[in-house]
Amino acid sequence: MAQPPSGTSAPVEDIHWPSLIAAVAAISAVGIAIGLGLPLLSIIMEKRGISSTMIGLNSAMAGLASMAVAPFTTKIAHRCGVANTMLWAVFFAAVSALGFYYIENFLMWFPLRVVFHGAITVLFVLSEFWINATAPPRRRGLVLGIYGTVLSLGFATGPLLFSILGSDGILPFAVGAGVILLAAIPIFLARNESPDLDEKPELHFMRYVFLVPTATAAVFIFGAVESGGLSLFPIFGTRAGFTESQAALLLTVMGIGNVIFQIPLGMLSDRMRDRRNLLALMTVIGLIGALCLPLLQGNWWLMAVVLLFWGGCVSGLYTVGLSHLGSRLTGADLAAANAAFIFSYAVGTVAGPQAIGAAMDVMGNDGFAWSIAGFFGLYVVLSVVRLVFNPKRT
Repeated sequence: MAQPPSGTSAPVEDIHWPSLIAAVAAISAVGIAIGLGLPLLSIIMEKRGISSTMIGLNSAMAGLASMAVAPFTTKIAHRCGVANTMLWAVFFAAVSALGFYYIENFLMWFPLRVVFHGAITVLFVLSEFWINATAPPRRRGLVLGIYGTVLSLGFATGPLLFSILGSDGILPFAVGAGVILLAAIPIFLARNESPDLDEKPELHFMRYVFLVPTATAAVFIFGAVESGGLSLFPIFGTRAGFTESQAALLLTVMGIGNVIFQIPLGMLSDRMRDRRNLLALMTVIGLIGALCLPLLQGNWWLMAVVLLFWGGCVSGLYTVGLSHLGSRLTGADLAAANAAFIFSYAVGTVAGPQAIGAAMDVMGNDGFAWSIAGFFGLYVVLSVVRLVFNPKRT
């Protein structure tokens, strides 16, 4: 079995399980922490009489923190090492998670959000770099499909924990911090396996956003559609005539599609010479699915079927986009590009809810579908332009 030398990012032919487990543990903690923390903090702020505007502003600090921290992550890892930086991020994320319980001053929750989501962003960037750098080229899609599936399950587990633990007392905060701290164990055990960053990235950070535009644009669309769709679909669903429980079940169906299609799409991408074709196909399906939503408002079952496949295509943009990124770059450039990838995702999470919400205010309930179709349409245009005028796989 061919394995990379300790501490390098040399290509391998077989899955290197210590590295995979360390990266998956980190991303599991990220998913569970976000899935538990977002509804928990929102409910507590609501109970304290904080206005919806201020709750939204405080929640928006998550995306802003990611955008602020992502450009510096690679530089920090270059100085301190990938595994060491991840371990410090675990520590700061866990401490700040407990801080939300002990610090009751609402204004202090803004810097706490910055620390918490900044640390989470570091884990996001470096876990993806680690897994991309050590994944076998011929099985990169499969490995990242596993990674994406676990992330999706983490996002689903968080709200489930919240429904069990509730929002009273220290228990939900302690559980969240404990889950994050548990991720330190496999990271520490595999610390000598983490890829080195001996060299600094060759380009300025923002250049990496546009260096592999097919991947960064894909994750921007994913962030915009996922965050905007999850936030505003319950409103769309109830206005379309569904009950709250029916709308929630439709979101669950979309989440199931998100989980079950990650690995198959990753494996399919491994068999394709040019992953850009698969990304383009998924956005076309996403575009068609979005345009179908206004036509399916009277039929719950048809909408559920569409959302099952639609959710899979949306999540596939992340997995296949990340796989495409890993196939194009290596070393410090890959680490910097991973940071640009997360930065683009964060921009999408900020832009998506704003654009979709504004569209619903201007165009009525159908604005939900038209705005999402607009995001997919932009990517389809980009894909056509890139495939026609730039045949290189970037």
